[in-house]
Amino acid sequence: MSWFSRWLPPRAAHQAVDESRWVVLDVESSGLDPRKDRLLAIAALAVQIDKRRATIALADSFELVLQQVPDARPPDRPNILLHGIGLGAQRQGVAPRLALERFAAFAKTSPLIAFHAAFDRRMIDRACRAQGLLPPANPWLDLEPLAAVLMPQVKARSLDEWMAALGIRCAVRHQAAADTLATAEMLLKLWPALYAELPQPSFKAAAQLADQRRWIPG
Repeated sequence: MSWFSRWLPPRAAHQAVDESRWVVLDVESSGLDPRKDRLLAIAALAVQIDKRRATIALADSFELVLQQVPDARPPDRPNILLHGIGLGAQRQGVAPRLALERFAAFAKTSPLIAFHAAFDRRMIDRACRAQGLLPPANPWLDLEPLAAVLMPQVKARSLDEWMAALGIRCAVRHQAAADTLATAEMLLKLWPALYAELPQPSFKAAAQLADQRRWIPG
């Protein structure tokens, strides 16, 4: 069985990026070091794109806790209090390989968007390799540098700072589903500025625009 047949629906591996459906996601982990900490949960939410507007598709969503095998390490109680995924929920989660396959099936060929996406991507990639799977081939976009290019007047860095600047409320911060919704709402807030910058916005053009952030003085 090929890798693509394990990961994606039939023929999806040969399809172009789905420009009409962008997937916003957030992960929860056992810590902040993607080299050693464990992926605990993935939440994702689709945003439908029709060029002139972006719309959150609440019914097109995904959320799973990955099952964690008990080990000799003491529980990280401060981190558990932060993300709210207790030891019981971790042990009763979905088997990691199955969870990652389900996420890939949900993502399909849609581009993936996250705030500070490098962390989310590394956590997912490392979890995939640990299960003998290749990471998803979907293209990624980091929303933070895109926001900085589109709204240079906003001097924000963290998601909390951007939420405050854009008037976005989050019911429960540092929980994957709530953070995903807040990130999707941030994308919608940015869309008019993106449309003004790119009259025919595409994911590739948005990613290229975000890449300009490297050349903007801090």
